[in-house]
Amino acid sequence: MPRVIFDFIEGAAGREVATARNQTRFDEITLQPRVLENVGARRLETRFLGRRHGLPFGIAPMGMCNLTHPDADRALARAASRFDIPLCLSSAASSSIEEMRDWAGDHAWFQLYVGASMEQSLDMVHRAKAAGYDTLILTVDVPQVARRTRDLRNGFQMPFRMTPRLLWDFASHPSWSLSMLWNGAPEPRNFSTSATATRFDRSASRAGADWAFLDRLRDLWPGRLIVKGVGSNQDARRIQAAGVDAIQVSNHGGRQLDSVPAAIDLLPRIRAAVGPDYPLIFDSGLRNGEDIVKALALGADFVMLGRPLLYALGAEGAHGLDTLIRILAEETSLTLAQVGLTGISSVNAGILADASDMPKPKPAARTALTAY
Repeated sequence: MPRVIFDFIEGAAGREVATARNQTRFDEITLQPRVLENVGARRLETRFLGRRHGLPFGIAPMGMCNLTHPDADRALARAASRFDIPLCLSSAASSSIEEMRDWAGDHAWFQLYVGASMEQSLDMVHRAKAAGYDTLILTVDVPQVARRTRDLRNGFQMPFRMTPRLLWDFASHPSWSLSMLWNGAPEPRNFSTSATATRFDRSASRAGADWAFLDRLRDLWPGRLIVKGVGSNQDARRIQAAGVDAIQVSNHGGRQLDSVPAAIDLLPRIRAAVGPDYPLIFDSGLRNGEDIVKALALGADFVMLGRPLLYALGAEGAHGLDTLIRILAEETSLTLAQVGLTGISSVNAGILADASDMPKPKPAARTALTAY
């Protein structure tokens, strides 16, 4: 991929300490191996919010996936159906609400950003309802898009504004550029197809998602409602009391606040705040099957992955995506075997190694802010 596209996917807020911290903390969590257990037959299927899923993880909402590969959204939809996992379409997706529902069927969820136009945001909710979506995720941790240094340095914006540097970046990646020319440059489709037809403004405020809007959305949306981007115990309890069906514990992959704690450190605190039975999803920092099992052990009922799937799509399209999902499933299954379990429902904090044996967190390396 061109540098501008790769950096858009991999980049994060500030000095990118938070995104590194997310992964480092997973590495510091250790699991307790067990032996002499009959783990020959293992199952990865799980139930979450009343539905069975073939794997304990799904596909997180990600904007403009078709920038990685021209058929990315269709590939994600096919993978969701093939592996029987949920796929959440972003408000800023390259494909429309109606298209993804046609491709992914009941596996499709919809994620809502509340932008500058409340009319447009509510129009998306009505479209999702009319298209047959039964699960809506309201993302609340982006009141304003953070300062992402790589994007600023590269001049990333939608639509692209051609500069000599950007033209050279595209020209030096001819395979990607020719495929985009052949298939057409992707755009945030849900904005251009909305009743208001307002152009997507990535820098616009998304602070319309306040407590009053949450109450309004709960009354408006008849299906399952999830709130994503929660890291505060107080917020979690208030969201739970508002009648929301589940919370997604996340720090947006480190893309919003560089000083935020590692998301995996927030998870057990929020689990304690909402009680043992309230449904929790987790994302941020997951990179392999062992990470998935660790998140489940620390209080998640289900997890969602984002960046790794885009890396796979950018590397090898649909084949790369399917290969990575199979690898993640195999790693998850092998981890269960090592800790003496045969199913996802048996995962609990008992498989974590004693906290006194865990290495103490190391301070993150400080890096100079790159000029742009």
